[in-house]
Amino acid sequence: MVKYIVKRILLAFLILFGVSLIIYTLVRLMPTDFVDQQFAAQQSQGSVKEEDIQRLKAIYGLSDNSFWGIIKGYFQWLGNLLRGNLGQSFKYNAPVSKVISENMWTSFFIAFIALIFQFLIAIPLGVTAATHQYSARDYAVTVFTMIGISFPSFFFAAILIKVFAVDLGWFPIQGMADASSTETGGLMYFFDNIHHIILPIFTLVVLSIGSLMRYTRTNTLEVLNADYIRTARAKGLKESKVIYKHAFRNTLIPLVTLLAGILPTLFSGAMIIEQVFSLPGIGNLAYKAQIAGDIPFIMGYNMFLAVLSVLGTLLSDIMYVVVDPRVKLT
Repeated sequence: MVKYIVKRILLAFLILFGVSLIIYTLVRLMPTDFVDQQFAAQQSQGSVKEEDIQRLKAIYGLSDNSFWGIIKGYFQWLGNLLRGNLGQSFKYNAPVSKVISENMWTSFFIAFIALIFQFLIAIPLGVTAATHQYSARDYAVTVFTMIGISFPSFFFAAILIKVFAVDLGWFPIQGMADASSTETGGLMYFFDNIHHIILPIFTLVVLSIGSLMRYTRTNTLEVLNADYIRTARAKGLKESKVIYKHAFRNTLIPLVTLLAGILPTLFSGAMIIEQVFSLPGIGNLAYKAQIAGDIPFIMGYNMFLAVLSVLGTLLSDIMYVVVDPRVKLT
């Protein structure tokens, strides 16, 4: 186990190096950069000269977009990273590590609650759809699944805002707290936050449970057709015991592989949802930084997600061995 983990960690460094190089190259090849974005209007009006633009680009390290200029810029960024410095965000005028650490917890809180509801709803629905295959219950679950998979997130979020926030007035339209409130802590402030994130969480849950329900249904059907399930039924065991003791346990084994994608999604933020609901999460900040061409923040954010993805994959492999002793890490 230890040897396997060490080998995977060493391989992870190689993967992260390749990922960082590709991301940095793509970001530097964007048609506009931070300086162009900031001074586009002034340049068109003639209030900012081209020499000033080029001087600012030199200050931000954006003046040389040739092959060697990009390679030089990348290794400068990599050297700072190895010293624990993710750089200074152009847009937010603060260290990238500070911006990420201060804003990722809002995204984590929302994503974690949505994830709990996702598993509590999707797995039971997937199991019941499999155990009642081709019944009205199975078709209803399938239709609900297709709705969740098919709706674009911004479109579904806009419908919820229109119905429950604008027409009915049950929930706030955006933000994490009432703008007129002077509370910055305490129980009332906490419940105000909860009131504001109900619609975003509901949006995330509805749009994410579809694929998990289908995955659970497919795995359950495969397990129910196994020989040991037929043997258990032949022995006269109750159907509920066959399903929830024997079949359900083995259905969960493939679901462990989903852990690889859960870890980064908890901290990465739902970029589109946070943008629609104006939530101060890391996803919303990353979207604005991307638009502004904030290279240090884009690199820091994407490398943060890359590290979480590698750790999630490693955790998934280890958990697979825990839930299924037949699998060996060799």
